[in-house]
Amino acid sequence: MIFSTLIISKSEPIYIQIERHILTGIKSGELKKDSKLPSTREVSKILNISRNSVISAYEKLESMGIIITKKGIGTFISIEGENESYEYNVDFLKRVNCYGNILNELDIVKKELPYKKGMISFKSISPESHLFNLDDFKRSLLDAWTFEEANLLNYGYAKGYKPLIDYFFDYMKEKRVVTTNKDILITNGFTEAFDIIISSLTNKNDVILCEEPTHNTALKIMKAYGLKVVQVKLDKEGLDLDSLEKALSKYNPKFGYLIPSYNNPTGIVTKTERRKEIYKLFRKYFVPIIEDGFNEELLYSSSPIDPIASLCGNGNGVIYIGSLSKILFPGLRIGWILGDTKLIDILESVKRGRNIHSSFLDQSTFYYYLKSGAFSRYVKNVRKYYRDKYNLVMDMIKKYIPYECITGEGGLHIFIKLKNNINTRELLELCYKNNVLFMPGDIFYENTSNLNIETINSKENLVSCCDDEIINIPEFAQYNKNSLKGKNTFRIGFGRVSDEDIKKGIKIIGDNIKYLSDQ
Repeated sequence: MIFSTLIISKSEPIYIQIERHILTGIKSGELKKDSKLPSTREVSKILNISRNSVISAYEKLESMGIIITKKGIGTFISIEGENESYEYNVDFLKRVNCYGNILNELDIVKKELPYKKGMISFKSISPESHLFNLDDFKRSLLDAWTFEEANLLNYGYAKGYKPLIDYFFDYMKEKRVVTTNKDILITNGFTEAFDIIISSLTNKNDVILCEEPTHNTALKIMKAYGLKVVQVKLDKEGLDLDSLEKALSKYNPKFGYLIPSYNNPTGIVTKTERRKEIYKLFRKYFVPIIEDGFNEELLYSSSPIDPIASLCGNGNGVIYIGSLSKILFPGLRIGWILGDTKLIDILESVKRGRNIHSSFLDQSTFYYYLKSGAFSRYVKNVRKYYRDKYNLVMDMIKKYIPYECITGEGGLHIFIKLKNNINTRELLELCYKNNVLFMPGDIFYENTSNLNIETINSKENLVSCCDDEIINIPEFAQYNKNSLKGKNTFRIGFGRVSDEDIKKGIKIIGDNIKYLSDQ
């Protein structure tokens, strides 16, 4: 109340004191424009003074244009007060820590060439939005609200929405994963899941072993936490076993991070027997595995292969990260971690400390969508759609692009290694002028010298994959923009590209490769 702090003095006319008090309130910001003042009768009662004194003060202020009286409504402040400010400036760039600087440096949204309207973009590996069965999703949203109502808008549980957790348990059992003594934590997609695990279970300078090449987001997170990344070569069956054992023996890694299904970016699916051998080697050296269950539903040539987690039985040596966002509703950002019960208990606390919980409205809606069988129908329909696109992309690549090797057995992307050591960054610059974008392959490799971090990989680990042979790549001790690992590779994402643009875009890429080859 504006007048609760006014103490009337006998040494000065009361109306002047009221007038000054209102002006002071405006100046201090306590009274803002359009604020309603108490009526003259209310003020006289509050201050125990004559109403005439209040009327005199109001009339004086109104004559000055400071307040305005609206008949039958009340009296209001009609001017803006002075906005006092006391500026000081901080150079926040000097205060950013290593974590922030590395994530900023490796932010491909900022650092890579941006998409412009009308371009043909092969950068994304997201699903095609028009394939989403929106009517099923709308029904699921209504079902969620019918059963949960306002509970969905209140605080939930860090661990996740219980029915969705139970659904994912059944989902993992269908993949022949033993869930005894295991639990599930719902996360905001793969990125948060991986970040929670890495931040909770590793320390700076720990070694993480992964495939070469591997998921750019995972590389970025590992580097941001100061971890040393050792990449092991792939062949068409998966991780090369000899190189894997050498790396396990030499580096004593804290974890292995693997994408056995549709490795991002190569699209290689590690075969069943190779998965068993890989698992046995990690078990032999007592190194736990973080398994990224990436796009497991989109295998075009055969049935999906059981995850490595299925080989663990009642053991707890594999932490499984699941997400359906690369084929369905990536905007929902729903993923999960399946791991040892005691571990999930810790990770739940980490999750709670970060963002309390993932959206219960999203989780509940997604649960009713999955429960209805809509997801199974969706996958059945889109598998043929994406298989046809995949086949078209492969045909166009074989027609226009002189490749040394090409990989990809499913999912929404193809990985290409060019002949004649063509630099794909130079190729991208030319294609960009022709309104075509793709993802250069070097971002999926451990180019540590980019960040002036000591190179830790030995020469035998710095390798790349082809269909039938292993290509050695020299060790990098100093940064050289022309000597990046993966500099002659690139990824084609086709999920959201029309057939016409696939034909046109890949031909443009091929034409520019020919131009570079002729230089």
